[in-house]
Amino acid sequence: MMLRPNLLVGGTLLAGIAAVSAISWFWTPFNPLGVNLRRRLRPPDDLNWLGTDEFGRDVLSRLMAGAATSLTVAVTTVAAALVLGILIGLVAGFFRGWVDRALMAVNDALLAFPGILLALGLLTVIGPSKWGIVLALGLAYAPTVARVVRSSVLSLREREFVEASRALGNSEAYTLWRHVLPNCISPLTVLATTMLGWVILSESALSFLGLGVPPPAPTWGNMLAAARPFLESAAWLSVAPGVLIAASLLATNLLGDALRDILDPRT
Repeated sequence: MMLRPNLLVGGTLLAGIAAVSAISWFWTPFNPLGVNLRRRLRPPDDLNWLGTDEFGRDVLSRLMAGAATSLTVAVTTVAAALVLGILIGLVAGFFRGWVDRALMAVNDALLAFPGILLALGLLTVIGPSKWGIVLALGLAYAPTVARVVRSSVLSLREREFVEASRALGNSEAYTLWRHVLPNCISPLTVLATTMLGWVILSESALSFLGLGVPPPAPTWGNMLAAARPFLESAAWLSVAPGVLIAASLLATNLLGDALRDILDPRT
């Protein structure tokens, strides 16, 4: 199979960001939280490759630590949204009837709110924190997963292999787990990859608004927020996290497009 350019570029970018994130758990050039007022707002040089911020903290070290935080939040959020959405979609699509109507009524009510707006409301109530973001964004994106799974299950529940499983005396739970869910993997893989980019952007937006991971812990979003007063005098503070956010979105979109082409060639 010929290697697709979007798969190569997207996979390489995402792997690079993940590698930087993993390295930051064990090593960064400087302490991301270490304050050095003698070197505040220094432009990039041979000591601080991406300069320093208003407290003299190394921007490169904070970007690396922020990558770990942002990716941890993104992966955990996507996993939570997938678990909740798959459960709702499987039950609603397979059993139909009043169960389907009740679950989809709640699901559609949540879908009526933009994901970022729903997350804003939840975080306003529970307060800004890493796990608050995971809970808020997980609930915000789970309805989309539920819709995708339900539509797949509705077409699968009438297929011959499902009827054969029932004829063999298998329980509905076993049929769902063993025969229906595996056939939903392809659309879920594409959706999860794309959702990873959505969550990174949403987490950055929430952190930018002050509802994300509280400072001084670095994230790309709160680094952008802190850079606002210095857009003219210290542009490097906003350029670096902005480029990483854009690169992450590009990587997930390219990877999602490639996986969609590979897993469903008919499209």
